[in-house]
Amino acid sequence: MELFTASWASLRSAVADLADDDLLQPSGCRGWLVRDLVCHLIIDAQDVLITLATPAEAEPTRDAITYWDIASEPPTGEDPLDALTVRLAAAYEEPWLLKFHLDDLGSAAGRAAQLADPLARVGTKDQVLTVADYLDAYVVEWTLHHLDLVARLPHVPGPAPESAAASREALEQITGTPFPDSLSDVDALLVGTGRRTPTATEQAELDQLGLSVPYVLG
Repeated sequence: MELFTASWASLRSAVADLADDDLLQPSGCRGWLVRDLVCHLIIDAQDVLITLATPAEAEPTRDAITYWDIASEPPTGEDPLDALTVRLAAAYEEPWLLKFHLDDLGSAAGRAAQLADPLARVGTKDQVLTVADYLDAYVVEWTLHHLDLVARLPHVPGPAPESAAASREALEQITGTPFPDSLSDVDALLVGTGRRTPTATEQAELDQLGLSVPYVLG
């Protein structure tokens, strides 16, 4: 839960320091500008608040690893919800309003996570998880989207090494195979989730391990 708080605070801090022009640059999410990604983070913050306020009595059906479903193809940006996110982002005519909304909802989501009982059970996506597992799963979400945020913004700090390491470990558990040691944590996440095309050398190493990238998490 501490890593959830740290990774979420780091991501929100990076957004808060963005210049207006930064928001109009492409993000690492196909078809989305940075402002669209920030709007998606607002929706993510809402989801966290909703889930933490949705107690469940049933036994957990997923944990921090099985929470994720895997697809073989990355999103095209043409999904109706993706398209809606773009329209919502454009509706924030002043960039500061978009950043303010994320700070407002994001801070509330962060406080709710800190106050939540890690052993309590919550419901989301027709599944039941403990609070601890749900928040652990979101460390991966925050870390990947932090990488998306800085994809075309080299002057903006990326995720902390601890978040990248934990997310790589989670991705390796999700896929059931460790990534090559030659890949840094960040490169393992980028290549593993299809955010970067592997080099010929990297592809050969992946093939040796039987890793068929990308693994698209959803």
